[in-house]
Amino acid sequence: MSDLVPIRKDGEILVIEINNPPVNALSPGVPEGILSGIRQAKEDASVEGVVLIGGGRTFIAGADIKEFGKITSGGRRRDAAGLNPVLNEIEASPKPVVAALHGTAFGGGLEFAMACHWRVAVADAQVGQPEVKLGIIPGAGGTQRLPRLAGVPKALEMCAQGEPVRAPEALKLGIIDQIVEGNLLEGALAFLRRKIAEGVTPRRTRDLKDRLGNEATNAAVFALAREMARKQARGLMAPFKAIDAVEAATKLPFDEGLARESELFQECLLSPQSKALIHIFFGERAVAKVPGLPKDTPIRAIKKAAVVGAGTMGGGIAMVYANAGIPVLLKEVTQELLERGLEVVRKNYGGSVQKGRMTPAEMDQRLGLIQPTLDYEAFGDVDIVVEAVFEDMAIKKQVFAELDRAVKPEAILASNTSTLDIDEIAAATSRPDRVIGHHFFSPAHVMRLLEIVRGRSTAPEVIATSMDLARRLRKVGVLVGNCRGFVGNRMLAPYGREAQFLVEEGARVEEVDAALEGFGLAMGYFRMADLAGVDVGWRVKEAHKHLVLPGTRVPLMVDHLYQLGRHGQKTGKGWYRYESGSRAAIPDPEVAGLIVKVAREAGIEQRKIPPEELLERPLYALINEGARILEEGMALRAVDIDIIYVYGYGFPPAHGGPMFYADQVGLKPIYDRIVEFESRHGEAWAPAGLLKRLAEEGKSFADFDKAAALGA
Repeated sequence: MSDLVPIRKDGEILVIEINNPPVNALSPGVPEGILSGIRQAKEDASVEGVVLIGGGRTFIAGADIKEFGKITSGGRRRDAAGLNPVLNEIEASPKPVVAALHGTAFGGGLEFAMACHWRVAVADAQVGQPEVKLGIIPGAGGTQRLPRLAGVPKALEMCAQGEPVRAPEALKLGIIDQIVEGNLLEGALAFLRRKIAEGVTPRRTRDLKDRLGNEATNAAVFALAREMARKQARGLMAPFKAIDAVEAATKLPFDEGLARESELFQECLLSPQSKALIHIFFGERAVAKVPGLPKDTPIRAIKKAAVVGAGTMGGGIAMVYANAGIPVLLKEVTQELLERGLEVVRKNYGGSVQKGRMTPAEMDQRLGLIQPTLDYEAFGDVDIVVEAVFEDMAIKKQVFAELDRAVKPEAILASNTSTLDIDEIAAATSRPDRVIGHHFFSPAHVMRLLEIVRGRSTAPEVIATSMDLARRLRKVGVLVGNCRGFVGNRMLAPYGREAQFLVEEGARVEEVDAALEGFGLAMGYFRMADLAGVDVGWRVKEAHKHLVLPGTRVPLMVDHLYQLGRHGQKTGKGWYRYESGSRAAIPDPEVAGLIVKVAREAGIEQRKIPPEELLERPLYALINEGARILEEGMALRAVDIDIIYVYGYGFPPAHGGPMFYADQVGLKPIYDRIVEFESRHGEAWAPAGLLKRLAEEGKSFADFDKAAALGA
């Protein structure tokens, strides 16, 4: 008997239980323990069937991702295809095997379940094949068995997009055979005993063919799946490999399909993309741990919240709290503004109902948690207030002074500012230790990143509470230091500077965007600027222009676009033009001509920009500023920057974030190129000291993170 997989008998049924907390991952020893139980059942004449069940809070949440990480980093090799002999032996068992599912059966967990002869589950269980999110595909029969149970279209969706399904839908699809009310083990035992009493022989998934479709209908299904992947996958290879593997299930005998799946799995696992996505997977968990913050730091209970400002951000933040089940006050200065904000909230929830993401009852419940108000009268018992007013220091200081008087002394005061000094805002209160930045990203109810900004006086328990609250709000919280633009927007400034300089020097607007989008960014710089608002960028520039040293080259076009009323999508014209009601960016000859004129008047020589420079200058400026931020301690680790940029700024996950990408390119060639840019373009390109040191020592940002973890 294995401690990881204890085995016991319940009369004539052998119960195999996975006991590998916290999520029963398929770590070494678990598959072997399950197989030992299956063989014991086969050899024991008194055993008539087997129930495979998870101990603790879940069935099997999937493979041990650390094992994949060892492979991608050149360590010990142990691939998912190595599970196939185990799964094939389970499936071949002459005695019926039932999988009893609760919690999650993801990845290898679902593959184990599908190798069993039947599956039962509690109503809130989930099943899925999320491997594509790690840059891989199911590698132990998932792409071969799932279409035999759920049909080809749903198997394609689950394997190529990675989204799970809940037990009621899984029952309709045929992935599970019964939903158990009450005790799961008792229900599974009863189900199996009925099958035995009926004399039903084991139903092997590999033998099912009636849901595999036919060549004529499948051709259209696979063409549609590939077209969707081209639109949604942004350069990722795993979704296409998953489609190829499912297609193999429809064309090849089962064992040949398994072999093809294994080949495709290996191609993905050993790719740079998988390495990057596994980095992001572990990075999301790493950023939740704050070095230097004691584990026993008290965490305050957040039972009631308030948001000041019902604009786009404020309304979205109120939705975030309501979605987490936390009652929230939403304050505005006039009834008109309040109604306008609430109408946007109702519209957002209504859209979710239309798309089937929530029921009308759930919408009403969440709207009921948002209480509108025009004053601070009800703020006395809130545990946290998030300020989301106009990005103006004077206004924010006034609001914080008012809040200081309105809320209880222990309440946390958070600002949604994206660039302004948290310490200056905190100085407007009598409690700077309770003030912190909570920088949500738009749309707040959709974007997963929460940049948590600590001020000079922010108390440890306020930081700990904020990190815990991010988890409750289903956000990825990353702690950063207090500087202009914090981490994300501070790095965005030199990135945008170089994109604008490139067009002043001769590149076309759409040419720069095409290079960045070809790299995998969700949007090029200029399309992003039009979406955010050229006027917003202009105001930020104006607010900080006193910090620009005399003689420093600055981008010139934003002033001209702003003065012409070209404020982006909202005005139908910005860097691009937009047809009425459309978000499609159309290159505008008027802008192209204006750029030439502005450059000529400024004495800027225009030239043909080499393709590599279109990408290197924005990205290397981003990386250089990231190195400077690490050097100053504004970010604790390079991986913190990677998570911020992947979740908040659309940096392609397939490249793992800007600092991970720099490590893959090599810091020495990047440093050398930056030195070259400095010689051509001046002091703005001075290499960060940390980048210079790491490059000269032959080290990486990953080495910096390791040193930071060791307290070096």
